[in-house]
Amino acid sequence: MSNTRSVLVTGATGQQGGAVVRALIARGHRVKAISRKPDSDGAKRLAAAGVEVVAGDLNVGASVIEAARGVDTMFLMGSSYEAGTEAETHQGITVADAAKAAGIGHLIYSSVADADNKTGIPHFDSKYLVEKHVAGLGIPYTISAPVAFMENTVAPWAIDGLRQGVYAAALPPARVLQQITIDDIGAFVAALAERREQVFGKRFDIAGDELSGEQQAKILTEALGRPITYRELPITAIRQQSEDTALMFEWFDRTGYDADIAALGRDFPDVGWHSYADWARGFDWSVLDKAAG
Repeated sequence: MSNTRSVLVTGATGQQGGAVVRALIARGHRVKAISRKPDSDGAKRLAAAGVEVVAGDLNVGASVIEAARGVDTMFLMGSSYEAGTEAETHQGITVADAAKAAGIGHLIYSSVADADNKTGIPHFDSKYLVEKHVAGLGIPYTISAPVAFMENTVAPWAIDGLRQGVYAAALPPARVLQQITIDDIGAFVAALAERREQVFGKRFDIAGDELSGEQQAKILTEALGRPITYRELPITAIRQQSEDTALMFEWFDRTGYDADIAALGRDFPDVGWHSYADWARGFDWSVLDKAAG
């Protein structure tokens, strides 16, 4: 293709970064991945898929600059779940500064939808601090801000419930929540990399569907071929595990995401957006049996 990019991907061995890698490769782009453990199984799988894996530490700007040698685009993402929100913000700012120093022609930062709307959710606010820093660097950038992942349905904390015929979340049964599959996130980032100047300085909240827990349970019933019922979890139980997560679910119930799904479908048809039913039909539900074993 005439607009082939060379992209450095952070978080490439994870769920979202892996989807970005797959989408970029599928569309003919050259991909580099920075990894603290280039000899890990995940890094070896990337290399086998045609990714150039380079050693580096996202907390050390010099190593990011070195990893960015020869690329024209960078995909930056972070997570607060392991190191905490302050560490996530610090790392994001470090990598963004390194991107500027390396002369990256386009920095694509993965935030979260509505992080720019003063939600008061710690892991939203941490990403918005990075967003603001990126916007102030004076470099070409785009913000990709996904809503909740459809894959949360099969997250480790949800698998046992599904095996027992229950889909549970800390929301009223009829409360609608916007969601997106990670494959669509990857395809959207690839589209941003290709559009380049057309999306510089822009921020996109992205979603593929919006539906309630009750509606999800009906779709899961059909996809699994067994009855799945929705159960509302008490917010107090969530708060015992994580104040951050509890605040997020309270915000979901009070306000919620508001990505313009129709506009996304119109403006980015090449993403091939998936509904929740599309995702459920295409998912390999044998993982439930594996979990049981």
